[in-house]
Amino acid sequence: MHPFEKSTSSPFEVMPLGWYAVYTRHQHEKSAAQLLTRRGFEVLLPLYRSENRWTDRTQVVFLPLFPNYVFVHADLERRVEVLRSAGVCWFVGSSSGPSTIAEEEIDLIRKLASCTGKIEPHPFLERGSDVRVLRGPLAGLTGVLVRAKNRHRVVVSLELLQKSAIVEVELTHLERIWPPPSPPSYAEIRNC
Repeated sequence: MHPFEKSTSSPFEVMPLGWYAVYTRHQHEKSAAQLLTRRGFEVLLPLYRSENRWTDRTQVVFLPLFPNYVFVHADLERRVEVLRSAGVCWFVGSSSGPSTIAEEEIDLIRKLASCTGKIEPHPFLERGSDVRVLRGPLAGLTGVLVRAKNRHRVVVSLELLQKSAIVEVELTHLERIWPPPSPPSYAEIRNC
């Protein structure tokens, strides 16, 4: 049972209409998303293509980009319906209740879901993004530039979930984001 369900006073009383992440049982993301869609919810479940190769064959499967998470547009009135859906465990949030996902992050998830390039999960990286995509379907996306297998890739992170994904991008489609100026040191403040 999740802490949100144990509370005697409902932290969901302040759950406005918005996008939320729900945590699902292991390998139940697709079935939970299908069930929520059939119940009339708007659902996002970005998938990536994975190839399993054996000596005699290759199998292509589509796996969740953010394992164990489904994004759903809901509010207080329908939260119980979401929680009673097979495979759904709880809303992602803090002790004060579920956390809404910023519209910028939902736009990022939509861009990732519609991306036709190579995309796959990646370990979470802390804030400090240093590149922005200028052209193509991911224009405007910011992330951290990394090299993997002699290809340029950008890692994008979702703070709320502490999850990241990596996507291939042409180097010519990127611009560097210069870090913000660092705060003044104690010595600089004292000398003012």
